[in-house]
Amino acid sequence: QVRLVESGGGLVQFGGSLRLSCAASGTMFSRYALGWYRQPPGKQRELVATITSGRNTNYADSVKGRFTISRDNVKNTVYLQMNSLQPEDTAVYSCNAVWGIYNYWGQGTQVTVSS
Repeated sequence: QVRLVESGGGLVQFGGSLRLSCAASGTMFSRYALGWYRQPPGKQRELVATITSGRNTNYADSVKGRFTISRDNVKNTVYLQMNSLQPEDTAVYSCNAVWGIYNYWGQGTQVTVSS
């Protein structure tokens, strides 16, 4: 069992930055593929970024060049550095951990970008 807890969300102005963190409990963290997803108001959840156990990364086109995903396998934490934030980035951001049949989600953290 893995428990994921996000933090770092909040209100930020257009063009600002935030760093989200997702701390994981449990073992075998380094084996999990990790991801950040977001759900804008009134819309479906969408992929933001993923990072594999081998640290290969993948980004949604809308955040390429602005967001960076990283992981610290000692601290059992995955991060999402978000720069040049835009109002369209407003959403609930959730982290995800997948390994084989195991698939876990955090509760989410709200990010609001004011124009």
